[in-house]
Amino acid sequence: MTPQIPISLPVESALPELLEVLARRDEAILQAPPGAGKTTLVPLALLDAGWLGTQKIIMLEPRRLAARAAAERMACLLNEPVGQTVGYRMRLDNKVSQQTRIEVITEGILSRMLQDDPALEGVGMIIFDEFHERSLDADLGLALTLQSRELFRENTPLKLLLMSATLEQINLSALLNHAPVISSAGRMYPVEVRYGEPWHAQQVITQRVIDLVQQVIKEETGSVLVFLPGQAEIRKIAEVLTTIFKTETDIILAPLYGDLSLQQQRQAIEPVVSGKRKIVLATDIAETSLTIEGVRIVIDAGLCRQPVFEPRTGMSRLHTRRVSQSSSIQRMGRAGRLEAGVCYRLWSQTQQAQLIPHAPAEILQADLVPLALQLLAWGISDTNALGELKWLDTPPQASFAQSLQLLQSLGAAESINKNGKETWRLTGHGEAMAGLPCHPRLAHMLLMGKYHQQDKLACDIAALLSERDPLSTKFQADADIHQRLNLINGQYKSANVNRSLSDRISQQSQYFYKLLKVKQPHNKTGLEKQQVTAPANTDWIGFLLACAYPDRIGLKTKNNSIEYRLSNGRKACLREDDALQRSSWLVVAQSGGKQGFATDQIYLAAELDPALFNDLLSTQVTESISVDWDKQQDRMIAEQQQCIGSLVFKRQEMINLPEEKKSAILLALVRKRGLTLLPWDDELRQWQSRVMLLHQSELQAQPDSQWPDVSDPALFNSLEQWLLPYLNNISHINHFAKLDLKNILQSLLPWPLPKALDERAPVKLQVPSGSLIKIDYSEAPPVLAVRLQEMFGCVDTPTIDNGRLKLKVVLLSPARRPLQVTQDLASFWQTAYPEVKKEMKGRYPKHYWPDDPLIAEATARVRRKPK
Repeated sequence: MTPQIPISLPVESALPELLEVLARRDEAILQAPPGAGKTTLVPLALLDAGWLGTQKIIMLEPRRLAARAAAERMACLLNEPVGQTVGYRMRLDNKVSQQTRIEVITEGILSRMLQDDPALEGVGMIIFDEFHERSLDADLGLALTLQSRELFRENTPLKLLLMSATLEQINLSALLNHAPVISSAGRMYPVEVRYGEPWHAQQVITQRVIDLVQQVIKEETGSVLVFLPGQAEIRKIAEVLTTIFKTETDIILAPLYGDLSLQQQRQAIEPVVSGKRKIVLATDIAETSLTIEGVRIVIDAGLCRQPVFEPRTGMSRLHTRRVSQSSSIQRMGRAGRLEAGVCYRLWSQTQQAQLIPHAPAEILQADLVPLALQLLAWGISDTNALGELKWLDTPPQASFAQSLQLLQSLGAAESINKNGKETWRLTGHGEAMAGLPCHPRLAHMLLMGKYHQQDKLACDIAALLSERDPLSTKFQADADIHQRLNLINGQYKSANVNRSLSDRISQQSQYFYKLLKVKQPHNKTGLEKQQVTAPANTDWIGFLLACAYPDRIGLKTKNNSIEYRLSNGRKACLREDDALQRSSWLVVAQSGGKQGFATDQIYLAAELDPALFNDLLSTQVTESISVDWDKQQDRMIAEQQQCIGSLVFKRQEMINLPEEKKSAILLALVRKRGLTLLPWDDELRQWQSRVMLLHQSELQAQPDSQWPDVSDPALFNSLEQWLLPYLNNISHINHFAKLDLKNILQSLLPWPLPKALDERAPVKLQVPSGSLIKIDYSEAPPVLAVRLQEMFGCVDTPTIDNGRLKLKVVLLSPARRPLQVTQDLASFWQTAYPEVKKEMKGRYPKHYWPDDPLIAEATARVRRKPK
């Protein structure tokens, strides 16, 4: 079955080597740049291989548009309609028959085929096309396929071919038993790259793109492909360009993104009639797989929009990021597919070198709940068991563990202890969920809808949430999901509706409804607490959304506010004029926001009746005792709380506080504010220093000191032992001042240490004048500050600790100003005293300044000389 190929494609030169490798090996890798023809020619070339026999070839494509286009192109080369030798299969659309030998599928289909038939009977080869895009579904499909081959295809090998535009940093060969890599040259004409002004964060690209499009239309020939980050930018720029070129009959403006109808997508990729040119405004959907006829000019805004899962909130958020180097090269190559072209980049050449080489694999930053459900259905039982499969990038264990917790809360999975190890398994409800082709949240909602005889409504909601909002963003519709549901059911008419998307949602709802008819919802996983017979006035929409999004139930923060606090701990707000703000309770189905912002914007939600927490949603309510410190009142607050996640919706203050919780809060408060919260005074600080002096002195002599460590760090780390027993009566910040801290601390010294403390580290020391002078232990060594006249006759420096430690003597003037600091009093009398006497005698003539201080009488009085 040789296809009729009208032109020569570069990949043809690599086909003989590829056929030879696959004749003796079960794995191969084909590296071929965009435009080489690999997607079209390779599957057709393998149809007549002897090892394939009558078996099928399955080829995965990352996008619906690419899958359909590839199948149509191959069928055209065979001069057949799609659905005979070549067909395709994707969600809501498939054209296959008993004659189909090449089946092009979107990547998510493979996992479900493997779950239904792990051996993939009748399939001889799987081709992963554009594998460099590293989608989550492709990584999962490859991991399951590799294990499936080992377990079920020993006798009839299942061959694998991975086709990729680039292979840098992807260790595919090692993963595939060191498979040979066959390289094919591309067919790329010269492309001149023209850089723009330096790109900066938060810049608005819209006007720059509009200006550049007008410029290239005047200066260049051929069609233009503009890469933009998302649909919002495409619609905004398309609206302006439609006005600008309304009189230009030779220019066709063609948006290109996934939500467009098939007819609109084909308009963007098919060739234009002679004398006309296209301006295609596309997302990254146009990077690979598709050849857009007639394009020789590329304008690259350098941005892409990627969903990034945030484990803290359990929500995925779209992040606008700069493209990788590999993506920029792919985009640039679009200008050279058919003839020499030009690529305009909206950033500088210096910034090009700063781009990351490759975008991170989706599996490292995506919501892993769907993957976790599929792996449990496959037999993976815990995070450690992920190692049973071969991955290019193993799913992050933390995100996977969090996904298991969510599945448990949805009743899909249960944790069991097996030989002291926690393992997981699907419940009957989870098995039913795994068989539904949608996110596990929506699968749970569908089954709960059937359980409560709300099948049609649940299907409509699931279909709506599986797609984008059918109402135009410029229409600024309210966030209320009722409006969209009325739209699907024909009860609401609007000119601001994406008709193709609305039709697809209706089709998806019917598809879910057919699937749900044969599903038997299992209600043996904690869901049995719910009533089968619900109250007559049940808010079913709010209930079903709360089943899918128990972590996004929102309660208004204030009566007149548009802000809601969600059960996942995050905040979200409605638009100022949104009619839904009358509702105190919401369930948020879709929200978004900028990276780093604490509050999200609510795009789609429904009002929730809190009465549901008394019956249908009672399993989501948890009761707990909360003891906390009120920062505003600076006092202890204890409450009996009813919560939905982290959202407290009912509270009652408790008089008798639980001691364990109270103690924990008080200790946490002391640790947060520090020991200065306690009623320290100078005397206690001196006591602390005296004990620490002896503690450290004894440690130097022997490893174990009988003197306790009462330093601030030691006290801070042992609050439970010495402070906790005395906190029973504290419930307000002022109560700390009433603590008898002196007795609390001194109780740390067992008998006979208090007496030894006074002896070895006395509070005061008697000097030659007879005065008792306080010793300052806050310094090391301790300080004795005394007037010089009171030390006459004292030859040796005073000591403490049984003579082991000399004090630092600060000799003071009659006005108590320091004259000299010494630890060698004898030396002071001999060397420094004559100079001090000479200077002080004139200043203080009434005081006694003897010539020989060693025989003079010490005095605390003011007189010239002693009698």
